[in-house]
Amino acid sequence: MTAATTPRHRVSTTTAQMRDLADTVADASVWSMDPAETGTTLVELTRLAAQVSELQARVAAHADDLHIGHEVGASSAANWLAHETKATRAEAHRAVRFGHALEAHSLTRDALAAGRLLVEQARVILRWVDRLPADLGAETLGRAEQHLLEQAKDHDAKALNVLGRHLYEVIAPEEADAHEAAQLEAEETAAAKACRFTLYDDGQGQAHGTFTIPTYHAAALRKALTAITAPKHQAATHGAGATAERRPTPEALGEALCELIERYPTDKLPHTGGVNATVTVLIDLDVLLDRLEKACVLDTGEKISPGLARRLACEAGIIPAVLDGHSTPLDLGRKRRYFTEHQRVAMLLRDHGCTAEGCDHTTGLHAHHRTRWVDGGQTDLDNGVSLCHWHHNRAHDPSYDTTYLPTGKVQFHRRT
Repeated sequence: MTAATTPRHRVSTTTAQMRDLADTVADASVWSMDPAETGTTLVELTRLAAQVSELQARVAAHADDLHIGHEVGASSAANWLAHETKATRAEAHRAVRFGHALEAHSLTRDALAAGRLLVEQARVILRWVDRLPADLGAETLGRAEQHLLEQAKDHDAKALNVLGRHLYEVIAPEEADAHEAAQLEAEETAAAKACRFTLYDDGQGQAHGTFTIPTYHAAALRKALTAITAPKHQAATHGAGATAERRPTPEALGEALCELIERYPTDKLPHTGGVNATVTVLIDLDVLLDRLEKACVLDTGEKISPGLARRLACEAGIIPAVLDGHSTPLDLGRKRRYFTEHQRVAMLLRDHGCTAEGCDHTTGLHAHHRTRWVDGGQTDLDNGVSLCHWHHNRAHDPSYDTTYLPTGKVQFHRRT
């Protein structure tokens, strides 16, 4: 008997039949379905999708057990599936893991296979049951799984996830407090390690970013932004006629974050190279006095409009040297060894970053004496250069020669 005439498994024959049936309605119009039939059919299709998902997960796990794809060089059944179906590798691996997880939780698998449970709900149940200590025993774990399955009849995946957090209280109430405390501590430790912040400028006047922070800090940030968007605050800062969102929208929260950044007191921030982490705007006097329209430059290299620069000048402290107003002593000669904050800012504006050749660092810069103070060097701008931390160390490293070029750049060469 050849493989072609061998009776196929009923799962494969049923799958073929379902696909054939789906083909028969591929071009069927639904305009003639009345509201009641439409609603009933939509619910049934949702249940059918859950059943098909369970079957797919079950077959995916079996394919993984059989090492499907090895014969054609695939490293795993999931990678083979991704290649064959053009699904993402992440989604294919997720299907295989889901199938294996359902194998270990027959109650959830049966409910999903019967269409009484949705995939999102099933994943929540599996996640919370698997988080329970294994030493609770099979009977207790089974009760926990059954409890969540009962709750799934009346709650969607999001609400079920909230209930899952309190699962231990249901199955072992006498130990729930200690378990919750330990769980929260573990989550906080993991959250601290998972902290991330990325920010990039799209070159069109907007910056985009993503971040991951612990729950506590998220709550604190949300409260701070909500306070800024509160009607009373908006009326106080923008006038009594200002309109404000009663419930903060993403746009309102975004504006609040910008206000928080602008108004955060820089004297509360750590110093970088002896200067507060303050963004400095290089603005011409004519631009400031509205006699000239010209882009202004931040000390980090980005450009802003003259209108924004003038607004910042009205709301923030401006260093006199930048305004060309009342002079602040910048050349202290031998009376002082360390550069002042005003000197450091002036140096940053002049140098536009680390002056070492090939270095593009623009933040956290140090003020360095070209001629050392102990050798008679003056503490003034002509004797100062901006260097990043690494190159500042090289300037004081006896194994390197330091050369100050006419262009204002600094060269370093290891001595031989």
